Amino acid sequence: MSADLQLYAHPFSSYCWKALIALYEHDLPFTLRLVAPDEPENSAQWAALWPFKRFPLLVAGGRTIGESSIIVEYVDRLSGAPRLIPADPDVALDVRMLDRVFDNFVMNPTVRLVFNAVRAADQRDPLADAEVRPLLDTGYAWLDAHMAGREWAAGDDFTLADVAAAPALFYSDWVHPIADQFANLRAYRARLLARPSVARAVDGGRPYRHFFPLGAPDRD
Repeated sequence: MSADLQLYAHPFSSYCWKALIALYEHDLPFTLRLVAPDEPENSAQWAALWPFKRFPLLVAGGRTIGESSIIVEYVDRLSGAPRLIPADPDVALDVRMLDRVFDNFVMNPTVRLVFNAVRAADQRDPLADAEVRPLLDTGYAWLDAHMAGREWAAGDDFTLADVAAAPALFYSDWVHPIADQFANLRAYRARLLARPSVARAVDGGRPYRHFFPLGAPDRD
């Protein structure tokens, strides 16, 4: 079943990282269908399959699966271990909640700043910085307290919550650095980047860093 996985994605996209990290964690074979201007055939297939034109998009046999968290959940079913969504329903609820925290309160605000930066100067949202940066600081403070005494976001095991955290904290720290006072969160980000599946996703995106509109740091 896993041999026919087709992933429409771009290796520098934060939400594509979620799908890639899950596939790497499970060591599942898949074909990457790069969605990019110089890959018109892939881009046309992707648009035909998913007219919302958002990636990642996973095609598995006759099933088309959009949305990164759902892709992770589907991938998690294909292999017995590791379990990125725990079998315990209460723990799984915590994992899914944290997945939404990282996407909605860290990654999405970061994306807003990035998209604002690529717009023409006269089309930029003048409220973006004023609204987003305080939200990120609020998220950092909450997550720093949450991570006290924890290795991973939902406890001892690497889960969907950490899959979401990896790209969110990777890019948000570029756009709005995590302050030194949030030592727990900074240490957690470092653990994430040392995870082999995450490091592989980071390496896959390195050739595209020059496209990052707010500057791609040499670190990480």
